Amino acid sequence: MHTEQRRTTATPDQVWAVLADGWTYPCWVVGASRMRAVSADWPAVGARLHHSVGSWPALLDDETEVRECEVGRRIVLLAKARPVMGVATVEITLEPQDGGTLISMREDASQGPGRFVPRPVRQAGIARRNHEALLRLTLLAERRTGPGRH
Repeated sequence: MHTEQRRTTATPDQVWAVLADGWTYPCWVVGASRMRAVSADWPAVGARLHHSVGSWPALLDDETEVRECEVGRRIVLLAKARPVMGVATVEITLEPQDGGTLISMREDASQGPGRFVPRPVRQAGIARRNHEALLRLTLLAERRTGPGRH
């Protein structure tokens, strides 16, 4: 499985602050278009984000659930975009590096139609999408480093 990585000047705590704010999900997750609700205990194991994917008028309401969580370091999500794409398992890890953070993201289809796409083709598409997602996540985290940062 392909791992997409990105370095940022933001600290792991600053990156985690974005991940821990479920309402930011559509700001950095490619394809997510709006939030409908966030579990009060997000990002605890079992917590859910209720989101929509696509664009109007073809919006699909679904959810993402936390499967594993090591606060400030690692989160594993079960991201749903049914019935079209199915379900994917997504792992995001944060490693301190030179005053900033190395963010790693691994994803693959775990249920549904996405599993029928040949793995090399599927992973190529996921890699492109996650490259953009990590760029967005990085920009949000760096924005939180203080005034005047872009």
